[in-house]
Amino acid sequence: MKSIASAPGKVILFGEHFVVYGVKAILCSINKRVTVTAEKTSERKISINSKIGKLEIEPDKPISEINSPLKPFYYLANKAVENKDTGIHIQIDSEIPLGAGLGSSSACCVAGAAAIFKLFGNISREEVLKLAIEAERTIFENTSGADCTVCTYGGIMEYDKNKGFKKIEYEPNFQLVIINSNIEHSTQSMVSKVKEFENKNTEEFSRLSDLESKLVEDVLKLVKENKIQEIGQKMNQNQKYLENIGISNKELTKMIRIGQESSFGAKITGSGGGGCIFALTNESNLQNILKKFKDNNYECFSTKIDFKGLNTF
Repeated sequence: MKSIASAPGKVILFGEHFVVYGVKAILCSINKRVTVTAEKTSERKISINSKIGKLEIEPDKPISEINSPLKPFYYLANKAVENKDTGIHIQIDSEIPLGAGLGSSSACCVAGAAAIFKLFGNISREEVLKLAIEAERTIFENTSGADCTVCTYGGIMEYDKNKGFKKIEYEPNFQLVIINSNIEHSTQSMVSKVKEFENKNTEEFSRLSDLESKLVEDVLKLVKENKIQEIGQKMNQNQKYLENIGISNKELTKMIRIGQESSFGAKITGSGGGGCIFALTNESNLQNILKKFKDNNYECFSTKIDFKGLNTF
């Protein structure tokens, strides 16, 4: 018996870093997916295969002893086969670039939880989300769960650190061009850098947080009205705040300028320091933006908002 599930990646449209300090963030899922195929096996082993490596191991080992980026899958499979006389083989296929701030790990955890546990009966999205967040915490201990949430439910959502997530029921028709800097970066080190900035510049950070909070509220109204150009202007404004708190660099700034000159707006998505930026566009200007970045030898692709979220087969 096989079970297949897929989940979308994500981008943070607004609010990265400031969200840690109580400002709302706006996220959306994108139509680039991770697909996980799970299958019961007669041998009581957990075997996992993916582009980033393989893992074959017996169940019932402490999660602290698993030294592999595939640890979340082992966590899920081990939990699923507890007190059962079966093994599991897991195949992972991804369209999402790794380590680029596009929710690859969250999409893996969501699709993995759905595919693995569906082998043993029906499972709700709510249950999948709970398991996915548990699995993601094996590699990112302090995850907020926001990424797993948007990968599970799809579409656009606002996320508040204290109040959790709220689905935005509007479906704006913009597209994104995502450009990968291919610069390795550490989310943890960038979060620490912002904390250091906040400690040294308390009043300035408070001012920027207030500006970001107002900007996010403005954007929520603009999304409702599908005002793409105005949303783009807010992205450019948000990018300035991110530059002020020190998460950009020379290469990212160069990419942002190309994006801002050729699209409605462009900014960093995720923790900064590397990873990806995105440019906001629609069908009328899409090919022009892709050409601009490719002419400058950047790896890029277009994507739309994914409104499906988790899909099981």
